Parts: sequence; structure tokens; C-alpha cells
Amino acid sequence: MREILRTTDVIELGDRDIPPVFLEVVERGWSLTAAGGRVLTGLRPEAPNTYVDRLAEETTINGRGMTDYDLPAAPDERTPLLVRRCLAYAFACLRKAQEEFGDTQVKAYVFLSFADTEEALLTSNVTFCTPLPDVRPYLPGLEAVTDAAVAEVSLENLEDLEDRSAWS
Repeated sequence: MREILRTTDVIELGDRDIPPVFLEVVERGWSLTAAGGRVLTGLRPEAPNTYVDRLAEETTINGRGMTDYDLPAAPDERTPLLVRRCLAYAFACLRKAQEEFGDTQVKAYVFLSFADTEEALLTSNVTFCTPLPDVRPYLPGLEAVTDAAVAEVSLENLEDLEDRSAWS
């Protein structure tokens, strides 16, 4: 993931990079569940579910595969566009979380992997959660993940985007 982030143009990420359905989610903002989970309001299920803990609640409700059906299949064209979409969405949601909760505790996780299809196109998923002292980390061995490229992104990373060395 570091190499992908170093070589992808991520300057001036904005709403134009976010597919309309995801932009609607950003615009609806965040809310708290009965258990205190921080979730994207536009992704909350109508009927409440039972979760093992707040981490499971947040990652399950907040996680979605990024729209990619309209992207070219060629990896050198597809990858930078998909990464821009994911990061633009992640940072837009993180800014909304800061507005709603008054802090920068929410983290985004961007996953890139190859689809298990004949074409094996690059695909992605973005989810959000709040690290808590009493709950295990979402990805305790982030560096050990081998079947996907993964980035943990915080609002503070937005300031580091122009400094490519921050991703090394």
C-alpha cells in the first residue's frame, strides 16, 4: 500500500472524486448507536442488530465496497482512480466525524485487493472505526496483512499527503 500511495496523485482530493451514492453518505454525516458506536447515518440499518462489541458494530455498519464498475480495467489506469475515490471518501467522512464528535478519533481503513473473478480486477473496501482502550484493535497486525493492500488513515494524514515520505 505504501508504494501505491507514494505513486498515486492524491493532491486536491475532493467531492468530484467521490461517487454520488458515497457523497450522499458523507452529506448525511455521523450518529451514535445505542451502544455508543460511531456510525455513518446513511449506512445505518433500519432494524437494529446485535454485535459482539462496538468495534464489530462500527466496522460492519460503516464498511462498504467502493464503486468501481465505471473504471477502466487496465491496472495502470484503474488503480490511481480507485485510490483517489477511496481516499477522498475517507477524508470527507473523517472531516464530518470531527465536526460531529469534536475529535479525530475515528480512523478509516482502505483495503485494495484483486476480485476473485476471471478478470481479477482491483477492487476496494473502506470502513471506519474508533479505537477504544477496552476493545481489541481492528487490525492488530496491519503490516502482516498479505492478501490485500491496507492503509489506516486518520484526519491527520490529510496534512501529510503532499509529503510523500510520510507514506514510507
